Amino acid sequence: MRMQLMGKKCGMVQRFNEEGNVAACTLIEVEPNVIAQIKTKEKDGYTALQLASGSIKTKNVKKPQIGHFSKAGIEVKRHLQETRIKNVEEYTLGQKIGVDIFAEVAFVDIQSVSKGKGYQGAMKLHGYGGGPAAHGSGFHRHQGSTGMRSTPGRCLPGGKRASRMGGDVKTVQNLRVVIIDVERNFLLVEGSVAGAKGAHVTISPAVKK
Repeated sequence: MRMQLMGKKCGMVQRFNEEGNVAACTLIEVEPNVIAQIKTKEKDGYTALQLASGSIKTKNVKKPQIGHFSKAGIEVKRHLQETRIKNVEEYTLGQKIGVDIFAEVAFVDIQSVSKGKGYQGAMKLHGYGGGPAAHGSGFHRHQGSTGMRSTPGRCLPGGKRASRMGGDVKTVQNLRVVIIDVERNFLLVEGSVAGAKGAHVTISPAVKK
């Protein structure tokens, strides 16, 4: 069980590493996550913390959610997410958990939603080579036949076809932690993270192998 925090992707920067090479890094803002609910083995069947993050106007929050936040005695937040941990006795409602919990972590896993690119053809979506580019060809960027003439004589389901691209949950593993700025709530990791600027991300310590 690993502690997970929510953050926001701010963009990418360049930084020189120890070898003097330029490394692409991702800057993530991790404002302190507030504990909105504590789940115990006796009451809920498992132990976990429900964390809240992100600002939002109260008028944009539904009444059941407002009641949930008021019960915990905290301000309304945009995101709610559970993180399973073993020992919940050392935590209290309304407690803030900051980016400093990753101070001794060398690598992290980051989960986010990739950029949505809409409906795309087979060449862009699956990397098909396409047909001849000559003027006499009538087959340039088509996919080609997906069925067969013999039995069963139909297009089998599950094949690669033109479809929606992006907007999927992606997890990038083993990103090196470069800088942790506790005062400004920033985390800098080496490598890219899925999603556009401002994307909601979930950060957790990398699984040791």
